[in-house]
Amino acid sequence: MILLLTLSSVFIVPCRLLGQNVNLDSLLATETKEKTSDVNKVTSTFKSTRVSNGHSVETLPAKILDIKIQHRFGYVSDGWSQFFGLDNATIRIGADYGITDRLMIGGGRASYDKQWDVFAKYKLLEQQTGKKNVPLTLSLLASAMIETMPTEEGLNYKPYFSDRLFYAFQVLMARKFGSAFSLQLMPTVVHYNSVKGANDPNDIISLGGATSLKIAKRTSLVLEYYYNLPGYKFDGTKNVLSVGFDIETGGHVFQLLLTNGSGIAERPFITESTGDFFNGDIRIGFNISRAFQTGSKKKKQTSSQIE
Repeated sequence: MILLLTLSSVFIVPCRLLGQNVNLDSLLATETKEKTSDVNKVTSTFKSTRVSNGHSVETLPAKILDIKIQHRFGYVSDGWSQFFGLDNATIRIGADYGITDRLMIGGGRASYDKQWDVFAKYKLLEQQTGKKNVPLTLSLLASAMIETMPTEEGLNYKPYFSDRLFYAFQVLMARKFGSAFSLQLMPTVVHYNSVKGANDPNDIISLGGATSLKIAKRTSLVLEYYYNLPGYKFDGTKNVLSVGFDIETGGHVFQLLLTNGSGIAERPFITESTGDFFNGDIRIGFNISRAFQTGSKKKKQTSSQIE
C-alpha cells in the first residue's frame, strides 16, 4: 500500500540568460534595510535548494532558472586500481525553475541507470517572528523518476513502461536557530511500481535528518543522513550518510561532499546504496549551481528578513 506523504570550474566562464546574471546567495538570503514590526522572515535556512544529496526546504525565487551539475565518483576504498574512485563517476545534469517564490519545478538526467527525473516542491510555511510567529519552514516535495537502461539480454520478459517508473514523496521541515545553525527532518517514501524480489517491498520508508553549521561568512558544514525503516528497505542496502561543505562564490553555490550514496535523485541514493560509510565505502562528490534571472527583478519586500 502506497503511503503518500503530501506533499568550480565548469561554470567559471560568465554566462548570460536574457542579459542578466544572478547572485544565488543574494536571492536566497536577501536582506533589506526596511524596518517593520509586522513580520520578520527567517531566510537562508540552507544555502541551496539541496542539502547535499537530498532537497532542503529552500525554493527558488520566482523567474529564477538554476542549472545544476551533480557529480559522484566511485568508492575511495577501491584503491589505486581505480585511482581511489576517480576512474568511475555518476553525473546528473538538471535545471530548476521558480514558478513563484514558494513553488519550484525541476528535472534532470543522470548516468545512473540512465535515469530521468522531474519534481515539484512547494513551500507551505515560512519561519518568521513578529506579528505572526511561525516556528519552522515546511516544504512538500513530489518527484517521479524513470529508468531508461536497455533491457538485459536473457530476460524471460520485457518490462512494461510502468515497471520503470518510481516516485518519491517528502515532507521537509526545518528550523534555523540563531544565525549559524539549522536543523531539518525529512520523512520520505519512495515507491517502486515493480520490484525484483518476491519479498521486496514496493514502498521504502525513510526518515532523514540534516544540519547546517555556518563556519565562515560564505562556508557552511553540512551533515545529511537517511535511516530506512526495517521491513521497508531492500536487503543488503545501507543507510546514507553525507558530510560536506557549502561554499558560496558569487553566482555559484559549490557543494563538496563525502557520501556512501549511489546515484543521484531520491530513488537511487536513498533506497539502493550498498556501501558502508564507516567501512571506507566513501564517494567524493560535488554539486555546482548557477542561477540566472529570466524576467524583471521583483520589487523589494515590505517585511524585514533575518539571515
